[in-house]
Amino acid sequence: MKELLAAQPEEAGAALGLPMGLPEVPSVRRRDLAELVAKIVIVVLFTLMAVNIALDFAKTGRPTGLLLLASEALVVVLTVVRRAPADVDRSVRARVLTIISTMGPPLVRPASLVPLAPEAFTVALSICGLSVVIAGKLSLGRSFGLMPANRGIVCSGLYRLVRHPIYMGYLMTHVGFLAAHPSVNNIVLLATADIALLARAVCEERTLARDPGYRAYQQRVRWRVAPGLF
Repeated sequence: MKELLAAQPEEAGAALGLPMGLPEVPSVRRRDLAELVAKIVIVVLFTLMAVNIALDFAKTGRPTGLLLLASEALVVVLTVVRRAPADVDRSVRARVLTIISTMGPPLVRPASLVPLAPEAFTVALSICGLSVVIAGKLSLGRSFGLMPANRGIVCSGLYRLVRHPIYMGYLMTHVGFLAAHPSVNNIVLLATADIALLARAVCEERTLARDPGYRAYQQRVRWRVAPGLF
């Protein structure tokens, strides 16, 4: 026995039923630290955004402001309680798409140009879009995250209709805003953000599709964002 352990420690360990190697503790700690840092950054940024939205709502009293506040506050809450990812895409492509699609919309501003549609229509569309976003985030729950990752497969609520209902809600809201404030700056910002958003949906699915459960979900729910279109 002594000779076997000395000459072939791995084979001997296997023969005795001992564990074949130790977990990569430093790697696990790096992942935990990266998750903690990401949470802190997201919570700080979206808390500041929510405070600004709350101040604007106090001045204007617009119902869209209240829904937007609820939407961004949910980002903070769900980020704090979200699950650790089983799989996450930390590639440069994923990071760039996430940053562009997330940070573009807050940069738009009201324009003094003639609206492209009546106010009643643009407000109604924005309310519908924000309601979809909020319902989608509530459906996602602890599986919520910004970076493409698998934090648990969700197929209930609005996820029975499309695979990315939150993105569908964002697109509805953006169309409503552009119809009300059709400046060149707003069009460029939101068009760029929305293209990145759709590319981000594809990027997310490459990560999620490594899970057999998500591949089965894709077979049941055909469309990513817009039924009949994408």
